[in-house]
Amino acid sequence: MQAAQMEGSNNDNNSNKQKVLPKVKELFKNQRKESEGSVESPSLEFEYGDTDSITAELSELYSYTEEPEFALNRDCFEEDFRTQVKDKRWIELDISDQKAYVMRLLDALEVTNRDKRLKVSRAILYLVQGVFGECDCELDVLYWSRHNTFLLYEMGTFTALIELLSMEIDNNQACSSAVRKPAISLADSTELRVLLSNMYLMVETIRLETEDEKTEWRSVRETFRTELSTQVYNGEPFALLLFTMVTKFCSMNAPHFPMKKVLLLLWKTLLFTLGGFEDLQAMKVKTRETLCLPPLPENSIKIVRSMRAASPPASAMELMEQQQQQQRRGRSSRKPLVKQDSLDTYNERDPFKNDEARDDEEDNDDADSGIEGEVGPLDRDVIIQPPPPPPPLRPPSERVSFPRGLPWAPKVREKDIEHFLETSRNKFIGFTLGNDIDTLVGLPRPIHESVKTLKQHKYISIAEVQIKKEDELQQCPMTLVSMSSNGGEEEVEESPIEILYQGMLSNLSQYVIALLKLLLAAAPTSKAKTDSINILADVLPEEMPITVLQSMKLGIDVNRHKEIIVKAISGLLLLLLKHFKLNHIYQFEYVSQHLVFANCIPLILKFFNQNIMSYISAKNSVCFLDFPHCVVHELPELTAESLEAGDNNQFCWRNLFSCINLLRILNKLTKWKHSRTMMLVVFKSAPILKRSLKVKQAIMQLYVLKLLKIQTKYLGRQWRKSNMKTMSAIYQKVRHRLNDDWAYGNDIDARPWDFQAEECALRESIEKFNSRRYDKNQNTDFTPVDNCLQSVLGQRMELPEDFHFSYEMWLEREVFSQPIQWEELLQTE
Repeated sequence: MQAAQMEGSNNDNNSNKQKVLPKVKELFKNQRKESEGSVESPSLEFEYGDTDSITAELSELYSYTEEPEFALNRDCFEEDFRTQVKDKRWIELDISDQKAYVMRLLDALEVTNRDKRLKVSRAILYLVQGVFGECDCELDVLYWSRHNTFLLYEMGTFTALIELLSMEIDNNQACSSAVRKPAISLADSTELRVLLSNMYLMVETIRLETEDEKTEWRSVRETFRTELSTQVYNGEPFALLLFTMVTKFCSMNAPHFPMKKVLLLLWKTLLFTLGGFEDLQAMKVKTRETLCLPPLPENSIKIVRSMRAASPPASAMELMEQQQQQQRRGRSSRKPLVKQDSLDTYNERDPFKNDEARDDEEDNDDADSGIEGEVGPLDRDVIIQPPPPPPPLRPPSERVSFPRGLPWAPKVREKDIEHFLETSRNKFIGFTLGNDIDTLVGLPRPIHESVKTLKQHKYISIAEVQIKKEDELQQCPMTLVSMSSNGGEEEVEESPIEILYQGMLSNLSQYVIALLKLLLAAAPTSKAKTDSINILADVLPEEMPITVLQSMKLGIDVNRHKEIIVKAISGLLLLLLKHFKLNHIYQFEYVSQHLVFANCIPLILKFFNQNIMSYISAKNSVCFLDFPHCVVHELPELTAESLEAGDNNQFCWRNLFSCINLLRILNKLTKWKHSRTMMLVVFKSAPILKRSLKVKQAIMQLYVLKLLKIQTKYLGRQWRKSNMKTMSAIYQKVRHRLNDDWAYGNDIDARPWDFQAEECALRESIEKFNSRRYDKNQNTDFTPVDNCLQSVLGQRMELPEDFHFSYEMWLEREVFSQPIQWEELLQTE
C-alpha cells in the first residue's frame, strides 16, 4: 500500500515536472538570448560612479517619518518672511533684498532662546531646500536650491551653522537626558537634524559642477573646499568634527545623534575635499610623472565601465534537472557535444554557462556536473534549435576598445624578475647574483627571451617608490635628513589628505572601530541584540504606528535607513583607503591594519553571506515620498499596494553600489598579503563569493573574481576541478601577473602561514614611518646639530615678556657674579 502511494506521488511529481520544465526552459532560453544579444552592456544597466543622481542623493537625506517637517520648515520661513517683506515672494526679490533678508536671519541665529534659534534654522533649511512652496516642478526646486545655497554660503551661513553644531555636540544636558531615556525618537535630535540637513545640502549642492553655472560660483567652490579641508573647525578639517560625533555616538555617550545624517555628511565632505574616482585617476597620473615613472598602461576606469558581464552560474533547480535527465538518458545521449556553443563578438566563451551553482558549503566538493565539455539538457535544447540571427554589429568607432584579447595589460613586479633570474641562475650556473636583473651571462637563449618579455611588462608602482625612499630614510637618517632644504625636516606637501591623516592619527583606531560597529549594526545579516548600538534614533517616530499601513511604511523606512548607512560607510572607507594609498603607502597600511584587527574581513564576508540577489533587487523605497517629489506634487492616497510596489528599477542603486564598494575594500585589504589571503580561506569565503557571481554586473563580478583568484591555489585541486568555468572567467576578466601560478599552487607547501610575523613586520615599518614624520617631540640621536657660532647666536629665541625688564639683573646674578673655573672645564673626567 505504501509502495503504491509512493509510486503515485512520484508519478504526480514527474507530471508536474513535465509541466513546469518547458516553461523553465523557455525562461532560460530567453535569458540566454538576451545575454547573447547585449554585446556592449551588462544585463543590469548600472553605471558605477562616485554618487547616484542628485535627486536620489538629496532624497536619501530624509527619512519618510520626517515628511511632516517639510511643511513645518515652510511655515517657519513664511512667518518670519512676512514680517520683513509684505507683498513679494522670495523668488521675486532681487539679489540685494535677498542678501539683506539672509543677514537678518543670521543675526537671529545668535539669540539665546533655543526655540527661536530652531525656527530660524528651519527657515534657512527651507531656503536651502529650494523654497518649494513657490515652485511648480522639481527642476525649479533644484534651481532655487542651488541659487540659495551659494547665496547663503557667501553670506557666511556655513560658519554660523558649525558654531551651532559644536554647541549641540557639547550639550551635556541633552546627552544625559538621552542616555536615561528607554526609547529615543526623532524628537530627541530635532536641532541636530536641522543643522546637519542644512550643512549636507550646502556641501552636496556646492560640490556638484554644472555646465551652465556662473563663473563666480567656481571660485566659491574652491574656497569652500579649502576651508572644509583645513581650517573650518578649530583649525582642523571639518571631517574630524564629524568623526568625533561618530565615536561619541558609538561609545553610548550621545545615543540621540542622527547617525545617518552624520555619515552622509562625512562621506560627502571627504568626497568634496579629497576628490572622487576621476580625480584620483588624474592625481595618480600626475604623481607618476612627478616620480619619473612610466605612464599607466591603461585607464582602469574606462576599462571597468566598458566590461561585459558574464552569465551567472546555473541554479540549483537546473542542476537537479540535469542530474536526473542524465541518469535517465545515459551517456549515449551526448552526441550534441560535438556542436560547440556559438562564440560571441569578442571571441569569448561564456564562462559561467552551465556552471554549477550549489552553495559549495565544503571546500572539497564532489565532481561538478558543469565540468568543461559537458552540456546540460537545457543547453542541449538551445543547441538543437536553429540559432537566432546575430545582432547587427555597430560601427567600428562605437565598439569598445578591446574587441580581441584580454582587457588588461599584464604586469610584472621587479621582485618577480629577480626571483625568475635567481631560479634560472641556480639551475643553469649554480650561483646567484643577488638583485641583479641585467646580467644574463651563461643563461640559454630562451631565458634571455623570457627576461625581455618580463621587462617589457615591468610595472613600478608608486607604493614601491615610497617604500624604497622610506627604507633609505630609515637606514641613512643623518645623511638624507641633513640634506633636506627645510632645516632637517622632510618636505611633505600639505594636501587635504595629509592634513586629514595628521588629524586622525591620534584617534584612528577609535574612528575605524566606530565605523565598523555601525556597519555591523546596519548589515541585513545582523541580528538584533540588547547590547548593540541603536542606529534607528533618527527614524523612529514619537508615537509608534497603530495601523498595519503605518507599520508597513515604518518597516520600509527602517530598511531604507540601514541601506543608506551601509552605502555611506562603504563609500567613505573606500575613499579613505584609495587616497591614503596614493598619498603614502604606509598611511594606507596603517588604516588597513586597523581595519583587519577590528575584524573587517569577516564582517564583509558576513555581509555577503545572504541572498545577495534579494538585497540588490530590494524595493525599500516609496517614490512619491522621496524629496523633492513629495513637496511639489500632491501625494496620492497611501495604500498597501503602493507601498509594496516600490520603484520600477530592476535593482537598487545604493545596494549594488555598497556591494561593489565592500568588495573593493576587501580586495585592498588582502592584495599581496599572504596572511590575510589565508583568512579568506579559513573563513570559507569561496562559496560566499561564488554566490555573488549570480549578480550579472561586470564590475561586481570583476572584484569577486579577483578575490577568488588570490585564494585559488589554497583551495585544493578538487575545488579547481569542480569550478573550471570560474577559473576560465578569471583568465578572461582579471589582469594577468606573469610568472604567477595562481591556478596551480605549486609553492603553497613551502609558504607556512605565519600571520603574526607578517603583520608585526608591517606594523614595525608603519610605526617607524609615523614616528619619523609625525612625532615632533622625539629626541633622536640623529637630529643634525648646528655647530656654527654665528648661526646659533643669530637664532631668534622666544623669551617671556617680563624678561625684557629684568635681563640686567639676570646678567648680574647668573653671569657676572658667578666665578667660572676654566681649568675644571678643561679637565676630563
